[in-house]
Amino acid sequence: MKSYQQYINGEFRDAVSKEQFEVINPFTEKVVAMAPKGGVEDAALALEAASSAQKAWAAKPCSERAVYLTKMAEAIRANRVMLAETLAEEQAKVMPLAQVEIDATAAYFDYYAGWANKYEGEVIQSDRPTENILLYRQPIGVVVGICPWNFPFFVMARKVAPSILTGCTIILKPSSDTPNTTFEFAKIIAGIGLPKGVLNFVSGGGSTLGDALVRSPEVGLITLTGSVETGQRIIAATAENITKTSLELGGKAPVIVCSDCDMDLTVKAVVASRVIFSGQVCNCAERVYVEAPVYDEFMDRMTKAMAAVTYGDPFAKTPPDMSCQINAAQLGKIEDMVSTAKAAGVEVLVGGKRADDQPSGYFYKPTLLAGCTQDMEIIRKEIFGPVLPVVKVDDFDEAIDLSNDCEYGLTSSIFTSNMNKMMRAINELKFGETYVNREHFEAIQGFHAGWRKSGIGGADGKHGLFEYLQSHVAYIQY
Repeated sequence: MKSYQQYINGEFRDAVSKEQFEVINPFTEKVVAMAPKGGVEDAALALEAASSAQKAWAAKPCSERAVYLTKMAEAIRANRVMLAETLAEEQAKVMPLAQVEIDATAAYFDYYAGWANKYEGEVIQSDRPTENILLYRQPIGVVVGICPWNFPFFVMARKVAPSILTGCTIILKPSSDTPNTTFEFAKIIAGIGLPKGVLNFVSGGGSTLGDALVRSPEVGLITLTGSVETGQRIIAATAENITKTSLELGGKAPVIVCSDCDMDLTVKAVVASRVIFSGQVCNCAERVYVEAPVYDEFMDRMTKAMAAVTYGDPFAKTPPDMSCQINAAQLGKIEDMVSTAKAAGVEVLVGGKRADDQPSGYFYKPTLLAGCTQDMEIIRKEIFGPVLPVVKVDDFDEAIDLSNDCEYGLTSSIFTSNMNKMMRAINELKFGETYVNREHFEAIQGFHAGWRKSGIGGADGKHGLFEYLQSHVAYIQY
């Protein structure tokens, strides 16, 4: 049985309370590790460490800070198989996808290390003849990063890499469902010489440890990847100190299938975008709008494709396409949503129930739903599972209108060979990202950000880096 400790101020230690919580493998439904159940006292220790280290860390040249990111990337690659196995074990992610996440995380640290001598301030023109105006970009200070359970390792890097590069210090809280890979990372980078307090990992409850962290006046930025409800609670908790927040929240990504699309490409991409990590991804394809002339063909092909999706043991020698849901609560939520849809008249073409052909695990079958309408919960609320509801539309204008009729605004996509439709979709879809003729998956050099209830701020690329910096303008008269 693995047992982990908090990593605070460069040292491993038990939670102050000595309490631990169980980490369960969703496939076997067995406990695989014990992690520290930190509380208010742990938050105080981490805040003290990060606050004490921040000034000296910011004073170091950016190129020197970047060296540590490179060392982290090297440490990940040296332990890539162990880390992938740990990730697959704690969340039932199929091994090929787990390995992709580990490798992408190493690449992420390398990517931000490359920004060391590239991000800049500005020289602003003055109205006075003997004055220069200079805009500097300064580190925002202490960062609190709160990670989700679906891509815990990659999202950890999304928060740690820009923090360290820009001269911030960070306290990172992994999800209580998936803390193992993060704590293994702490072990492998503990010996790279990073100054104490720059990077701290603490686990515990959101209502205790998390609340104490986000309410602290010592914090300059709260960066969360999680649910809308958690984001709302964080905004309320940070109101007193007006602490900056960067929030990536839920999604309900629409897919528009046009009558002139490449149907082979479309079906393949939509299936991939729905069943990746068992549908538990914020930018998964969550609802599909199909133009009437190709609706029957699309549904026929999708029925065959979704029925062919394999599921099972994430460690199988021949990996399945997907595995199970993260826990019983998530499985129950999916089951309830599909049951409600069926009661409203939706037709189940594939799946539509729990899988009963596995020895254990929280499995829901890949599911395709027809006869959906815009007013249904299955179309309006995030499913976060391998369930794809489809709506037939009369034309492109209706598809655009229904796509935008949503409280979320993270990702979207369109499949068409018509350049006019492509450009209209890009101009008219009210989402942070639009994918054209490809699966839903962002690039590290892009900018992953949502509109409306999908979030504030964003991550990745140059613009993600700027989340960790604040401006300081100097008016210099001579």
